Amino acid sequence: MSSRDALPARWRVACSRQDLVAHSGVVALVDGVQVALFYLPGKDGDMVYAIENRDPKSGANVIGRGIVGQLGGDLVVAAPLYKQHFRLADGRCLEYPEQRLRTWPARINGAAVEIG
Repeated sequence: MSSRDALPARWRVACSRQDLVAHSGVVALVDGVQVALFYLPGKDGDMVYAIENRDPKSGANVIGRGIVGQLGGDLVVAAPLYKQHFRLADGRCLEYPEQRLRTWPARINGAAVEIG
């Protein structure tokens, strides 16, 4: 469960826990918006990050297919088309500061994955 952000006013179910793929992304449609969910299980607890799926450089909905890794101590996803790196925590692009993806607080709540 993630407690990175203050509790949102309303949690919405994005998918089931079974839909998640460790160290990879899946995409869910939540309130008409494509959200890429990245599941990072770990010894200190399981983390889920929710980030906008639309790549600002190409306009394609592909972020959920990106490769997750670390760059300069930050957890990032590399965009599949142009390979720019977005921080999972806040959506900031490391190479192009003017590019930013929307992020949401996310958590695993029993069998559901929820975003705020």
